[in-house]
Amino acid sequence: MAATRTETQTVRAQAKWVRMSARKGRVVAEHIRGRSVPEARAVLAFTQRAAAREIEKVLASAVANAEANHGLAGDELIVHTAVVDEGPTLKRWRARARGRVARIHKQTCHVTVLLAPAAQEAPAAPEGRTRAEPKQTEAPEATETKAATEPDAAADSEDKPNKPTTKKPAKPASARAKRARPKAEEDE
Repeated sequence: MAATRTETQTVRAQAKWVRMSARKGRVVAEHIRGRSVPEARAVLAFTQRAAAREIEKVLASAVANAEANHGLAGDELIVHTAVVDEGPTLKRWRARARGRVARIHKQTCHVTVLLAPAAQEAPAAPEGRTRAEPKQTEAPEATETKAATEPDAAADSEDKPNKPTTKKPAKPASARAKRARPKAEEDE
């Protein structure tokens, strides 16, 4: 039995050992993921972070690879995946006072951009690099129903100030406070 396999036409470009933190690069990579190439170029051109320049170079390289090697039109592609992975950390040191040393970590990263034709449908989660959606604890309809059935509870909570219900016992006057009183009050 021969299995038929449809191969998707994706183009990849990668820059390794880029001298920036992976965390800073991921912030910029999130902005272009899933966008068309012209839109991604515009976003990167107006992003003021230094990581945008490095990612823009990798995007330009991926578009050049698509046009030269695969015969695709660069403006008709979308950014399927934009990943910034950690690279090796260069460990350096700096002399400090009293003969001590302060460590300096010069971080590097690997930037990978994957382009795909715009007609091709992108998968739901590109390689597990997207953030998880926040969980909702309660459905909105349930809160409206609860507020509608318990109007007294909602009104009581608005009228009462947010004060603790338990009272703290009064502290006894200290000897210092007694000395600070004028003598006229002690005689009475």
